[in-house]
Amino acid sequence: MLLAGLYAIIWPGEALTVLVLAGGILLVVDGVLGLWSLTFGGGKSGNYWFDVISNALSLILGVLILISPLVATVLTVSILAVMVGIAALLVGIMQIVVIVRERELYARIWPVVLSGISYVLLGLVFLLFPLLSASIGMILGGILLVLFSFGLFGWAWRLYQRSKAS
Repeated sequence: MLLAGLYAIIWPGEALTVLVLAGGILLVVDGVLGLWSLTFGGGKSGNYWFDVISNALSLILGVLILISPLVATVLTVSILAVMVGIAALLVGIMQIVVIVRERELYARIWPVVLSGISYVLLGLVFLLFPLLSASIGMILGGILLVLFSFGLFGWAWRLYQRSKAS
């Protein structure tokens, strides 16, 4: 975990590519095993053709990701960043509209308005700079991985010291 966190901090773009490639491998394995179980498995579900199409699409998508990982990374990250940006925009706008409509029920509305404005700004950043936001998110995720691994090391050290004492 420590090495993965450091890798994500130092090379966030490559770490995103590795995650997308891992997703591609999972899609290929899922598609192959799903088709295998439909062909040679004993139990059949009532949604046979849905299962065939879903597993075939999983296999095709996984192969396409593995063939062109750079394009797949850019598309995947861009689509996810746009979805997060739209969600943040909607949350921010809804917070502002609701608090302005019901301002007489609250003693102070400025914290909620400030929160809504920050959500709107976050959404705009994700929409305008999707790859940069994903890279920054990868760096923050790497920092969390490093902190978590240090916590695990500390916990393991305490358990080791406790086992030596008894």
